[in-house]
Amino acid sequence: MTCQPTCRWGEGMSKGVAILGSTGSIGRNTLRVIAAQPDRFTIKALGAGRNVDRLVDQVHRFHPELVAVTDARTAEEVKARVPAGVKVYWGEEGLTSVATHPGAQIVVSALVGFVGLVPTLRAIRQGKRIALANKETLVAAGELVMNEVRRWGAELLPVDSEHSAIFQCLNGERTPEPARLWLTASGGALRDWTRGRMERAQVSDVLHHPNWTMGHKITVDSATLMNKGLEVIEAHWLFGVPYEQIEVVIHPESIVHSAVEFVDGSLVAQMAIPDMRIPIQYALSFPERWPGAVESLRLTEIGSLHFHPPDWDRFPCLSYAYEAGKSGGTMPAVLNAANEVAVEWFLRGRIPFLAIEETVRRVMDMHDPVPHPDLEAIVQADAWARKTASCVAEKERWHVE
Repeated sequence: MTCQPTCRWGEGMSKGVAILGSTGSIGRNTLRVIAAQPDRFTIKALGAGRNVDRLVDQVHRFHPELVAVTDARTAEEVKARVPAGVKVYWGEEGLTSVATHPGAQIVVSALVGFVGLVPTLRAIRQGKRIALANKETLVAAGELVMNEVRRWGAELLPVDSEHSAIFQCLNGERTPEPARLWLTASGGALRDWTRGRMERAQVSDVLHHPNWTMGHKITVDSATLMNKGLEVIEAHWLFGVPYEQIEVVIHPESIVHSAVEFVDGSLVAQMAIPDMRIPIQYALSFPERWPGAVESLRLTEIGSLHFHPPDWDRFPCLSYAYEAGKSGGTMPAVLNAANEVAVEWFLRGRIPFLAIEETVRRVMDMHDPVPHPDLEAIVQADAWARKTASCVAEKERWHVE
């Protein structure tokens, strides 16, 4: 197990927090957790995209010293609406300023997509605690990131509910390596659909997740099971477990968030109602547990829990992720980039749902992975995959109903 952070703050000390992606689902839930613990945290910096109204509201409520947005035009609009003392930056440099704010001991990395990699790396190189919700950081650059974590003595704590569950199950165990990790998946909005019906899936169908309220991109990824595939790669790097020992199981109720199987045959699971405030608060409070995140799970009210294997034929993106992870090198970055582009095209109504998996497959087939890539090679692979995926999607001219 490689994800073994240690607490470096004294009891009762207020911790400075910077949030990358403050206006998204994880960012907003992080601020809800912090608002419930006002004596424990101080917001130092916020990074966001283009949601000006929401960011401005957050600034007035939490009083950060610095904020960053996507572009210069948005930055000017934000600057005109926040107190004069708040510094407003933009672009990758701005996000890096948020991640490296000297007063922030904790950085919540909750940006969606590859854009979160460089700022998160910069925070790691300052030895900060990273509460990681940006799975693309480990998917695209897992080897590089984990080497940097060890080199700089940073703390990397998972915020994804599945990885937080595994981390909690492994706490206190002396076994150097679990026998197996079990990642649970809700199955997404289309979990009971046939392939024929998926061909006609509309954006509104795909975004209607049965259990979780999430951003559009991750909700689409949940429907293709790519999200679970990305989490498999993330788990490999977080916990140092071979891909052959990482299993995915469909669990429609989303009560068991994941489980660890040990060599003696024991299976330890973490259970809770589906609410992201639980893993977020645990990443902020570790090694302590604090009350008040959400209401308790009442076992007598659950009824029954169901588990079944994924359908690899209906959801091939899961196997593509395993394949990319085992190939290693730049292949996971290419998988991730091609998927990001294809999902964006689908959300814009330019390609049908099943074209997402087809685009990813074709781009992967055209890529010759570079082993043990540095950051420059990863960035180049990402750019190539994005351009290639757009060309594939444009050339095919899939019919959209």
